[in-house]
Amino acid sequence: MKQDVFGQMNTLSQSASVEAWDGVLLGFMAHAAITPQHLGTVLELEPDFALGHAVKGLFMVLLGRREMMPVAVEALATANAAMERQPVSDRERMYVESLGLYLADLPTQAIQKFEEILRAHPQDTLAMKLSHATRFVLGDPQGMRRSIERVMPAYEPDHAGRGYLLGCHSFALEETGAYEKAEIAGRQALWMVSDDAWGLHAVAHVHEMTGNAQLGLDWLAGREDAWAHCNNFRYHVWWHKALMHLDLGQVNQVFELYDQHIRQDKTDDYRDISNATSLLSRLELEGVNVGSRWEELADLSAARTEDGCLIFADLHYLLALTGDNRNDATGQMLKRIQKDAQRNQGDTPIRMSDPGIAAAKGLEAFGDGLYGEAFDFLSNARGGMQLAGGSHAQRDVFERITIDSGLRAGRLDAVERILDDRRTKRAGGEDNYALARRALIDAARDDGDAQSVPAE
Repeated sequence: MKQDVFGQMNTLSQSASVEAWDGVLLGFMAHAAITPQHLGTVLELEPDFALGHAVKGLFMVLLGRREMMPVAVEALATANAAMERQPVSDRERMYVESLGLYLADLPTQAIQKFEEILRAHPQDTLAMKLSHATRFVLGDPQGMRRSIERVMPAYEPDHAGRGYLLGCHSFALEETGAYEKAEIAGRQALWMVSDDAWGLHAVAHVHEMTGNAQLGLDWLAGREDAWAHCNNFRYHVWWHKALMHLDLGQVNQVFELYDQHIRQDKTDDYRDISNATSLLSRLELEGVNVGSRWEELADLSAARTEDGCLIFADLHYLLALTGDNRNDATGQMLKRIQKDAQRNQGDTPIRMSDPGIAAAKGLEAFGDGLYGEAFDFLSNARGGMQLAGGSHAQRDVFERITIDSGLRAGRLDAVERILDDRRTKRAGGEDNYALARRALIDAARDDGDAQSVPAE
């Protein structure tokens, strides 16, 4: 048994494998691109390390890609076989069990397994981050915050995971509306661990939610080293920067970031697709011509109509398909979402049913120019959109499409109520998008009043 960087005992026997495992742990916290290489080294040196195989499987399921599921299934089988050959601790066994629950489409129960680990080992930063990441995917910000705040007292100032814990706390605070506390925690996290891209991006979220685009750009300026080491998460940080430029009306900078960073690598990872599709959608809502940029996203998304891993991913694939008028693929996606919603087992059908079906139909209707129908469907989906997962900033693209469909359908009062609700969630702050829509509502009402005045 060897102790890892976070103070946890693991069934490792070689110093080289311990060093590589610490690389996995710290890399996972920092979203580092090199993390898989560290894990490969661990499993090569100690092929019977059950926890390593379990973590490999958990990394695969968190990718939200159908083709990665067989890899995760194999990892689970290897982990179980390894436990037969080599006894493991209860803590390590629970990680293997959590993977089994995830593969049974029970991520909510996998979370409870992570929490069980944390009750016995509150300083296990790996379990903290896995619980946090899974809750994020499931749209459970209150749970994210509770989980972190339960273990926070166990972290001494010199604990190797404390900075990353604070970064996660910052994000959870932001997603639960505690913006001032979130900014403080995120700044402290980055001061403690300079590669905490998650904490850095949590502060960017604060500026996004409070309508302070210039402050957000000032925050990110000069801090590129905090996300340069990242896997594809670095594209997401560039996306945040693009959103800030868009709010300031700096469209040329948005396209520069899109072409040179956000879609520099034409991947089909759903998180990369979501960055791109939501940004192009926002641009088009502002009347900006995005050229032929929808085409490559639609090609990739058309190959994902049968994925069905996450409704969050499906809805962003739909943005690409409707953006490029791929009617056949859009129809296939809708049929598959409806089919998945009817399954009787697992957590996924719940989210495919609500908000999935109504949101998907709303996006299809919006793409077809049926704005009243789109507004009705998207308004029905609004109450459940949190369950689609992701962040408030990410889901805001669907809020914007709802608002714009309502405006185009003349539903001014209903749109104003949505804008008021959006402002409340942002602690009274409004971005330039909302201010422009309020101006449109006022102008439409003035036109209506003018038309109602009898000619003299």
